[in-house]
Amino acid sequence: MRWFVGLLSSALAVASAQPALAQAASVSAALPVEPIPTVTALPAQWPRSWVLINDFNFNSIVDGRVVVVDTASANQPLKGIVRSAQFGNSLISTRRGELLTAETFYSRLTRGTRTDAITFWKLGDLQPGGEVVLPGGKRQLSVTYPQLFQFTNAEKWALVANFTPAQTVSVVDLDGRKVLGEVDLPGCSQIYPTGARGFSSFCADGSLYSVTLDAAGKVSGTATIKAVQDIDNQALFSTPAWIGQTAWFVGQRGLIQGFDFSGPFAKVIPGAFSVGTADGAAPEWRPGGWQVINADTAGHLYVLMNPAGHEGGHKDGGTEVWVFDPAHKTRIARIPLKAQSLALAVTHEDVPHLVLARADGVIDIYDAASGAFVRTLGATVAFNPIVITPVP
Repeated sequence: MRWFVGLLSSALAVASAQPALAQAASVSAALPVEPIPTVTALPAQWPRSWVLINDFNFNSIVDGRVVVVDTASANQPLKGIVRSAQFGNSLISTRRGELLTAETFYSRLTRGTRTDAITFWKLGDLQPGGEVVLPGGKRQLSVTYPQLFQFTNAEKWALVANFTPAQTVSVVDLDGRKVLGEVDLPGCSQIYPTGARGFSSFCADGSLYSVTLDAAGKVSGTATIKAVQDIDNQALFSTPAWIGQTAWFVGQRGLIQGFDFSGPFAKVIPGAFSVGTADGAAPEWRPGGWQVINADTAGHLYVLMNPAGHEGGHKDGGTEVWVFDPAHKTRIARIPLKAQSLALAVTHEDVPHLVLARADGVIDIYDAASGAFVRTLGATVAFNPIVITPVP
């Protein structure tokens, strides 16, 4: 009898639910079928509120990525993701309509046959459009530095840093999709595009080494400037702020030094100056972070500063951004930050924004002119944001 009562109750429950089920089915049937996968095209010309963020993805380094982020969007800032394998580097070319990644793979994910490659991604849909395999398995694998992968020759060639541990640079013809050659370096690292066709590198003895390349990508000339930095007492952060072909570097104790890379060989800009000091230090203000200095289109420099600066703390990040006019060698603003930040960049908008990657992965946006806090994008676009590249 009990089973009959239970069956009757179930039948009544199902019967009473029929109108609701019918209504739900009607609503469901009215919804359009969503295709899988769903891909939204990106604009051919990316807005200047957009930036690229290299996500080192520390918890799964073999799965690094480059994310495309709209800093002006409060509710949907993530516009796209491009794979950059492990220890990847990226370049964007609006002229070529491409995003390029230099990346490394192993046939068994973490072991097996190694392949280094440059991959071409179309800006409109972020789909791969070809690759150039780099020979020798020697691409430098390190935490992302922008100066390990750079354009030269009006973006027709790319330069790739190698480390075996001998240091060399591969010259790659992007239009012809082939490697042109390899340049040996005398104990030097990083790539700073120099002149129409060439590059410069900092060397372990504190010198600066410049290379010019001929039309075939071979070395046609070299030059060395001795003692451009004091490695022991005022080592320069290797990622500069670029204003045209002038690169402004900041030292670990606050020296700002400019270099002119417009000619065939690099030149030191006379008149280095200090970031100075300010109240609130414990024990002293020093630059700190990973991407420490950047510039706006008006020629102002933005430097991440840490009030707890100390020997060995140059990667700790900063709690303020100090703004400088290099033409007059003066500080023109101090911008307090919501939290300690490791990387900064300034967008190329008419009204530029200051983009900060915090130590906890959060991306914060400030008004570059006033220093006012605008919005936070939260920790929603990248696990380990480490390098920010504004859309040119």
